[in-house]
Amino acid sequence: MMHPALRSRFLRASKVTGTSASAAPPSARSVRRLLGQVSERPWASPEKVLVVVTLYGGNDGLSTVVPYDDGAYQDARPGLAYQVGEILDLGPGPGAGLGLNPAMTGLHALWRTGRLAIVQGVGYPNPSRSHFTSMDIWQTAAAAEPLYTGWLGRWLDLQEPADQDPLRAVSIGSVLPPMLAGERASGAAVPLGAMPLPGRLRAKDVARLGRPDAGDPVVESAVAASLCDFLTVRDTFDPVVRHWQQSTHGRRPDGGSLATQLDFVAACVQAGVSTRVYAVSLAGFDGHADAKPTQSSLLAEVDTAVSRFLGRLDGAATTPTVLIYSEFGRRVAANDSHGTDHGTAGPVLVAGPAVRGGCYGERPNLRDLHDGDLKFTTDFRSVYSALLDSVLDTEPARVLGSQFPRLALLCPRTTVPAHGGGSDQGDQHRRAREAALPGDG
Repeated sequence: MMHPALRSRFLRASKVTGTSASAAPPSARSVRRLLGQVSERPWASPEKVLVVVTLYGGNDGLSTVVPYDDGAYQDARPGLAYQVGEILDLGPGPGAGLGLNPAMTGLHALWRTGRLAIVQGVGYPNPSRSHFTSMDIWQTAAAAEPLYTGWLGRWLDLQEPADQDPLRAVSIGSVLPPMLAGERASGAAVPLGAMPLPGRLRAKDVARLGRPDAGDPVVESAVAASLCDFLTVRDTFDPVVRHWQQSTHGRRPDGGSLATQLDFVAACVQAGVSTRVYAVSLAGFDGHADAKPTQSSLLAEVDTAVSRFLGRLDGAATTPTVLIYSEFGRRVAANDSHGTDHGTAGPVLVAGPAVRGGCYGERPNLRDLHDGDLKFTTDFRSVYSALLDSVLDTEPARVLGSQFPRLALLCPRTTVPAHGGGSDQGDQHRRAREAALPGDG
């Protein structure tokens, strides 16, 4: 039997592992437990869920939402700019002169049916071109001084004690992002692949470490529970991996694929899991050289994954809203390596059946730059305010610390169709959205 002093020392040392500057350590949860909570938990399936898609590396906004009619765009990017015949035109109205990247055919279809909102010039005051600093600002929603909790972690902190369960917010992957770490509550990390035991420990050793003890302090007790969950994850996924290898001739599940992550989220929603927030991610957007083909491939992955996800849930009882963002945009001018360097402001996309499609915010002026960068015209916390208010049913200032202008990104509930399918319904839905479309300013 393990000596209690050794166990206590191990738990104290482990309490910082995987945490995001939070007193509440994150928990790993197995797919079996996540899906099994439908029968275990008394909560009903949520009417609305938020899916946050993080594009790590700094996505080039000007090659995502292309201002093809702006001569300054063409002049700044010889050989890198998209031409009018290449892009997916957003048509007249608020999107006039803009087009989506050619790889974004699925999102373009969502735009045409009023289910894609484009927020222009999104950023924050005194921007940083550091990946780490800027992503920290986006995930904590604190631009002036650092916070040690994430914006969705603080939302978790506001839940009633009976509802402060890590399954309320889930990150797909083995690492909990800072956005889901609160002061008293945190989300759960759910890996989609096999997990080896730490170090040379055997399963029975980990089980002993995780065995609850009435004398454990609160934090050590939480770490011990996480160790038990770790074993559950491992025992669940080993047979999943073996099955995948048999069915795909030896290939392992690609937990890093955005499509795989969102397919799993769709399965959870369809199963009636009570999770309100899901976090998924895709890396590789740091396009300093030969950026055009690389970004196009990545945006195609985003486009396919998101449009397929929303298609799978078309008409579901739970309404999904998808937020797509990156830590910063890129500089307006191309560099000598046919790429772009770290910039500041960029577009944010919000998609889903409850979205009031259109363009929001002021279009940045490509001839009025700050040190070669776009001046932000919309604070990113205005986007968060809309999502907190309309998707998570929470007063935004309680999470963000102060009021920010709320963008009217979401339709009233009555305009969202109860079921997908028929063209008549689709036409009615589109007409309801068109009647509510915002202007471009």
